Amino acid sequence: METEKNYNLIPTYGNSFRTGWKVMFDNFLRLLLVVFVLALLTAPLKMFELKLEPSDFHGQLDKWSDIWEYDMGKIVTLGTLGMVAAFAGLLALAYTFLAIPVVSYGGNMIFVQAVRRIKPEFDLLIRGFRENYLHIVLSNLLLFALIVLGCFALIIPGIIIACRLVFVPYIVMDKKLDPIEAVELSWKLTKGYGWRIFAMGLTSVFIMIFGLILFIVGIFPAIMWISSSFASLYQSVLLASEKPAEIIAA
Repeated sequence: METEKNYNLIPTYGNSFRTGWKVMFDNFLRLLLVVFVLALLTAPLKMFELKLEPSDFHGQLDKWSDIWEYDMGKIVTLGTLGMVAAFAGLLALAYTFLAIPVVSYGGNMIFVQAVRRIKPEFDLLIRGFRENYLHIVLSNLLLFALIVLGCFALIIPGIIIACRLVFVPYIVMDKKLDPIEAVELSWKLTKGYGWRIFAMGLTSVFIMIFGLILFIVGIFPAIMWISSSFASLYQSVLLASEKPAEIIAA
C-alpha cells in the first residue's frame, strides 16, 4: 500500500515528469550540488581542445615550398604541434570513456536515491572508481557501440536502441550487473515503454532549450528535472516489474 512518505510512482509519461518535479524540489539543494559537480567534472574536456589558427604560424604556412627546402625548424615545429594535438586528443578520449561514465553513472544513482526517499550519498560520484569500475566502463562502451551501430543503420534503429537501453546506467549501479546482463535487463524492463521514453527524451530537449533561454542558469534546474523524471520512470518500471512476482509469492 502506498504510504504518504513515498512518491506515487506510476510508469507513465505525465507521472514521471510530475514526480520528477516533486523530487527536484524536495531535494533541490542536494541535487543542484550534484548537477553542478558533474558540470565541473566534465569541464576538463575543454582543456584538451587545441585550436590552431593560421596566424599562429606567423605566415609560415603561406609558402609550403619553404618546408620542402629543408627548413628543419618549421618541420620540427609542425611535428611538435601535431604530437601535442594527438596527445591532447588521446587524453580527451581517455577521460571521456574512462572517467566521465563513473561520475555520470554515480550521479544517476543519486537521483534514484532521491526518488526512493533515501538521503543522496555524494560518495556515489566517485564510488565507481573503487567499486564496479570495470562494469561501468564496459557498459558505457557497449552502450555507445550499440547506439552508434544502430545510427549507422538509418538512424531509427539507433533511436530505438537508445530508448530501450536507457536504464543501463541505473541497472549497473543499482543491481551491480555486468554489461551484458545490464543490457538484457534494460531491454526487458523497457518493453512496452519505448514510445514513452522517446516522448520523454524529446520533451527533455525542449526543457533544456527553455532552461538555456532563462539566462542560461536555468539549465541547472532543467537538468535536475529531467534527471529526476528519468530516475522516477526507472524506479516505477522496476516496481511494476516486481509486482507480478510479489503477487505469485503471496
